[in-house]
Amino acid sequence: MTVLEDRIEMAEESGELTLDDLFESLERTTPEGYKVDIVEGAIFMSPQWDTHWEIIANIYDQLRTKYPRRRVKSDVRIDYPGHLNGFCSDVTLVTDGAEKTPNGLWQCKDVEFVAEVISKGTGHNDYGPKKTAYATAEVPVHLVADPYQGKCHLYSQPKDGEYLSELTVAFGADVDMTTTPLGLTLKTDEFPATDTPRKPLPRAHFKPLAGEP
Repeated sequence: MTVLEDRIEMAEESGELTLDDLFESLERTTPEGYKVDIVEGAIFMSPQWDTHWEIIANIYDQLRTKYPRRRVKSDVRIDYPGHLNGFCSDVTLVTDGAEKTPNGLWQCKDVEFVAEVISKGTGHNDYGPKKTAYATAEVPVHLVADPYQGKCHLYSQPKDGEYLSELTVAFGADVDMTTTPLGLTLKTDEFPATDTPRKPLPRAHFKPLAGEP
């Protein structure tokens, strides 16, 4: 049994397993260069590929032409609605005047925009439970950049855990977000695509808390 598994088991037995417990353990065990998300109580780790990073950096640079550095985040933990949802989103924009909680975390109610770049094996999270969590938190604008499809998917108008509006744009074309709270157009002509198929990655599991589904 690994140190992480041992700490999770101890927390489960005490009935007090929290996102703080999990992330504290992951800080000691996650290899350098890996992205971590906790989605509905399951731990996902994926390496950051060059294609993945190039798209993240491009989105970040374009946001920085309009927004101050303090408001633009990358790979920073924010907790979202649902059972044990702690995401380190690829790019996050927080509202002007947003403040951290006493334990140093940004709050999902202050998130104005989230971008996720699809990684090998974790796309089902980005198109599924993570998108649902963002909509439930009423994040106004959510972008998924998929280098395997060579497309961007823009979701907006969150309501009752769903996004009512979806726009799909092929890499190379502009993503018009001028009618959203972002008020800008995202250029994708430098977004690299990949022909490598996505393959499922293993995930770390643990038993849910008593009374949880």
